[in-house]
Amino acid sequence: MTVPAHPGRMLFVNLPVADLQRSKAFFATLGFSFHPGFTDETAACMLVGEQASVMLLTHEKFAQFAKLPMADPATHTLALYCFSVATRDEVDSVSAAALAAGGVEADGLEDYGFMRSRSFYDLDGHGWQVMWMDPAAAQQGPEEFAHSTQDADVPA
Repeated sequence: MTVPAHPGRMLFVNLPVADLQRSKAFFATLGFSFHPGFTDETAACMLVGEQASVMLLTHEKFAQFAKLPMADPATHTLALYCFSVATRDEVDSVSAAALAAGGVEADGLEDYGFMRSRSFYDLDGHGWQVMWMDPAAAQQGPEEFAHSTQDADVPA
């Protein structure tokens, strides 16, 4: 199955943080960098992928964009944020770096063979998942990938 692409689309997730400098340091520890043209004392553009960024915004800056009151992530979950890494082992190393930098473990290891993940809460209580997926499973979809690997294991 081919999923249609939307060339030119970019994703920006706006995320409120209590202490912008502390949050930047936390995410830098996980290997993220920031776009200097969109980073100042009220916001930091964290680069996640070629067309995806997370805007870390001070509470005051976030309130300028939001029409509703900000939810407290300690008592409400409005979203979970997931990013991929290049290898199975990187799931563990990035997750360990998050915990060492002050994050809190959310869920233990989840390993489905074709996909491996760990979850943590950042310094503001936002839920994150770091995951790796076998490139063939990402291309084919997990069910088709499972069938193709089963067929390979069956003797002729």
